[in-house]
Amino acid sequence: MNPLKSVHGTIALGFVTSIIIMLVVDGVGDFNLWSFVVWLHVFAGVIWIGLLYYFNFVQVPAVGVALADEGGPGPAAINKYVAPRALWWFRWGALATWLTGASALEAMGVGIKDAFMLQDGALIIGLGAWMGTIMLFNVWVLIWPNQKKILGMVEATADEIAKGKVVALMASRTNTFLSIPMIMCMVGQGHGGLPL
Repeated sequence: MNPLKSVHGTIALGFVTSIIIMLVVDGVGDFNLWSFVVWLHVFAGVIWIGLLYYFNFVQVPAVGVALADEGGPGPAAINKYVAPRALWWFRWGALATWLTGASALEAMGVGIKDAFMLQDGALIIGLGAWMGTIMLFNVWVLIWPNQKKILGMVEATADEIAKGKVVALMASRTNTFLSIPMIMCMVGQGHGGLPL
């Protein structure tokens, strides 16, 4: 069976290949917990932020164009089939990113408390952690509940849907702008400081 014929098989193949590379390059027994946790954090973050950018750069503008196209097919296929699946990966990617990020803080010896208190040596990563936490809140408390209304997954009045569109869009755009300095802080911590 070809693992590339399914998403789960493709992901499994990626992890198996990564483990083989780790064993061949680093040698058996050279396991580094911090590097492993950071790798998982980056993997989950790529899923989360990739979908955030997809929604903001591709899907939302495309749905707007589809709604304005009177003779076109409209946004029904995206809203019925694509958006719910993308939102599933988006919200669980957000949670996995936050949890692996918290684990990475502990594994690297910074600690969650020091990061969130912006202690010496944890300021850059702490700022990134705060931005990631705000973004996680936005995903689960503002974006997801309102997207369920917008997509008809829960009952809502026309006014609730209209309000939900604004709240979800503003939370998503907030996450998009926060993602840029957040990534800078994450990279800055691991590579010797901010690029200034």
